[in-house]
Amino acid sequence: MPEGKRIAHDVVVIGLGAMGSAALFHIARRGKRVLGIEQFEPGHDRGSSHDESRAIRLGYFEHPSYVPLARRAYENWRELEQLAGEKVLTVTGVLEIGKPGSVIVEGSLAASRLHGLEHEVLDAGEIRRRYREFTLPGDYSAVWQPEGGFLRPELANARHLELARAAGAEVLENTPVLGVEPTSGGVRIVLRDRTIEAASAVIAAGPWIGELVPELKPHLTLSRQVLCWFAPRDPDAVRLGMLPVFIIDGEDDIAYGFPDFLGSGFKCASHHASGTWSRADEAKQDAGPADEKRMRDFLETYLPAAAGPLRDMRTCIYTKTPDEDFVIDLSPTDPRIVIASPCSGHGYKFASVIGEVLADLAIEGETRHNISRFEIGRFARSPSTAYRG
Repeated sequence: MPEGKRIAHDVVVIGLGAMGSAALFHIARRGKRVLGIEQFEPGHDRGSSHDESRAIRLGYFEHPSYVPLARRAYENWRELEQLAGEKVLTVTGVLEIGKPGSVIVEGSLAASRLHGLEHEVLDAGEIRRRYREFTLPGDYSAVWQPEGGFLRPELANARHLELARAAGAEVLENTPVLGVEPTSGGVRIVLRDRTIEAASAVIAAGPWIGELVPELKPHLTLSRQVLCWFAPRDPDAVRLGMLPVFIIDGEDDIAYGFPDFLGSGFKCASHHASGTWSRADEAKQDAGPADEKRMRDFLETYLPAAAGPLRDMRTCIYTKTPDEDFVIDLSPTDPRIVIASPCSGHGYKFASVIGEVLADLAIEGETRHNISRFEIGRFARSPSTAYRG
């Protein structure tokens, strides 16, 4: 391949979804010459950060070590709102409901207690008293987090990109990256028609990251996730101000939902996969009757007020590691290459702080944030064992 014209940059960010757009913003605001490259158009629906909402919470059942990052993420989201002059984070409270012994309830409670977070433990009767729309078995309980809520992912990504451009960042759209190669002076980004030189690179390619980081690919599973919107039977019960963001660890599924805040309907989805893809390019918008039935059955059991006619369904991708933790690290092949593969289905809420972390790593080679849990070397030490530590 002919190299064509070479362009020098301090940092090149590959992938401009949740993490890439945030990284581009944080790098540009530090005065660095930064280029963002997106293989499609920003805001596309082929990856993991499209549609109207994503949950955010502080008490983290996945592991208490996420809590400091979540706190910083809240600060950064609020700063983004101030800079953009637009709201991207809405506090509704988060209700985490589960059967006896639920990992979600017990994990959230442990994280909340360890970090001194405001919370309440509610039994099924108290849940029903506060939120009449839920129909729960008598032995279920919940952790209530008043600071939880939802983010507007497409809006936040767009504002990160706009602010990055305003700070001097350049963006290439509809430009696939074929490879990232270390050189004596930095890294080379290989495109179809030319190469680009930079001092460092951030690979935040979402479900495509395995194509650019081959050592990571064997440890990733691309799961098919379906999002559903229903016209509620009782619109008042699920509107913003009445219904909080929630997750229910039920008998046969784990599902979550959001209040209807745009008039588009009640949004809900299963946290469990409904299939896998071997490559991200295989993914498509193919939701069908079986996906609708799965969510309708769940709603009829736990939230019948929401189970009206179907309005819409969309698919997205979870890029999952064996332990379902993130991968945020310097490449073991060259420290000038930063690898960013959150999220295992729970990363969007952290995008504002992960962008800051990626800027640290790309510019300084280190960060003050504790990301030791996310190092890529853990797979070599225990390639098939979940690391829940």
